[in-house]
Amino acid sequence: MTQLNVRLVQMNSVVGDVEGNLQSMLGAMDRARQDQIDVIVFPELALAGYPPEDLLFRADFLADLQRACDNMIEQSQGLMAIFGYAYADGGLFNAAVVASDGSFVTRVPKQYLPNYGVFDEARYFTPGRTTEIVQAGSWSLGVSICEDLWYPDGPYLDQARHGANLLINISASPYSRGKRAARERMLATRADDVASYLLWTNLVGAQDELVFDGQSAVFGPDGQVLARAAAFREEVLTVTLQNAPSQHRRFIDPRWRLGPAGEDLGVVPTAPLGREGAPVYAPGLTPALGDDEELYRALVLGVADYVGKNRFRDVVIGLSGGIDSALTAAIAVDALGPDRVHGVLMPSSITSNESRVDALGLARNLGISTEELPIRPMMDSFLEELRTVFKDRPLDLTEENLQARIRGTLLMAMSNKFGWLVLTTGNKSEMATGYSTLYGDMAGGFAVLKDVLKTQVFRLSRWVNRDAERIPANVLTKPPSAELRPDQKDEDSLPPYDILDQILEGYIEDDLPPDALIAKHLDRNFVELAVRLVNRNEYKRRQAPVGIKVTPRAFGRDRRMPITRHFD
Repeated sequence: MTQLNVRLVQMNSVVGDVEGNLQSMLGAMDRARQDQIDVIVFPELALAGYPPEDLLFRADFLADLQRACDNMIEQSQGLMAIFGYAYADGGLFNAAVVASDGSFVTRVPKQYLPNYGVFDEARYFTPGRTTEIVQAGSWSLGVSICEDLWYPDGPYLDQARHGANLLINISASPYSRGKRAARERMLATRADDVASYLLWTNLVGAQDELVFDGQSAVFGPDGQVLARAAAFREEVLTVTLQNAPSQHRRFIDPRWRLGPAGEDLGVVPTAPLGREGAPVYAPGLTPALGDDEELYRALVLGVADYVGKNRFRDVVIGLSGGIDSALTAAIAVDALGPDRVHGVLMPSSITSNESRVDALGLARNLGISTEELPIRPMMDSFLEELRTVFKDRPLDLTEENLQARIRGTLLMAMSNKFGWLVLTTGNKSEMATGYSTLYGDMAGGFAVLKDVLKTQVFRLSRWVNRDAERIPANVLTKPPSAELRPDQKDEDSLPPYDILDQILEGYIEDDLPPDALIAKHLDRNFVELAVRLVNRNEYKRRQAPVGIKVTPRAFGRDRRMPITRHFD
């Protein structure tokens, strides 16, 4: 067999739904047989969903996985199937199974277990020690799992040295801003280093805070991207390979390098390799998305899957007339449709008429229903009850937070009564600095913008309005304000957002100490204020709802700082 028809199945597995995932995979195999596909490839841990976390400690879950694996093997008549699952055998392994014509061929355990950021694979899995090559006609397949291809000395290198001319990697690689381009450069370098075709199959969909972007891809022996699947949706990518490259070729040292500070240095120039082999027939490249569209679609998928997989029907959002609630509502409408999104206006005596008009204009533009629940009577009642305790103490942050907590209570009451999920609207800049109220605007079930800085909120909102005014223009131009006291502006308490966000990116995402930030010509007073606020408010972030991770360093499992500490 010199021609090989391979199908990459970019699927949205549901964690724990072993039977549902199995049926999706069996259906894909049925269609592959009808289309005369030779090899069908599914993502990492496709049967379990990723990441299954402590489900892996349950014997009944592992037994379900094994039964599903056996079923996949039995149903592989007429083709070769490669898929991910977990099994226990003197340890727990994250493995790729290869089955062909109804028989088990082999299983390849993952060797490099990521244990950084959101990944905890060393908590669960034992690293594999063996690898092998699987034959499919004249093609020698080197199968690996995700991180095994990330390292220049990974098992793919041994596979190529022993004759593999087609590398297949099954992956569950989550999205973060800027990751696609860096990931494709790395994968292209791997293919080029060993002069082999490389087929990379990625998971798609959202699981809790993670979003998997798909964008599975095919690379030629010269490192060129030959085909790319769509971003953020399920899709199959079918390619036809002809005339396997020669197994006799000269190797060079792996050339993907990182600089001393972890910066991406890309490909180090070396002498060119001689190439053999012939064409690949593929549907071509799905165009890569622009940065703003990619980020926006990640947020939309994050909301759609969190709501759907957790069996919520509708969501409810507090509409303040500000930009954060406006963007959150637009994302929710694009994820769920306007009929499933409900807005609630909760004006106080301080709320401006401008904010009310903007909130109603947003709801009208998006086509969502609204309720208006003025909070002044409730606020007056609280203040009257507290008067005997507070006595003659002056108004301060207490009364500001009380307004937010009344609003949070109303939203949660509607959630309880109607079964709606409350989407909180706070952004990363606010979460970082504690510019938010526990049990107030932080009350809810899912934090859509938790990992989106305020400057990015403005940029995304402008992108939302690229074709028509969905978010009222006034929302994009008025100064941000919590409207919890008269004439309040965010910059009364925080550095300007264009400066603050630079500080936060450096301090949170790059782990730069304050002196290094000041050396970048950022104002010392602003740096010291921002760092002090970030460190002081870890206790709030621990109590915040789960939200969508879209940066390389999100709050939560990505960044685990002690609440009690004496180090700044």
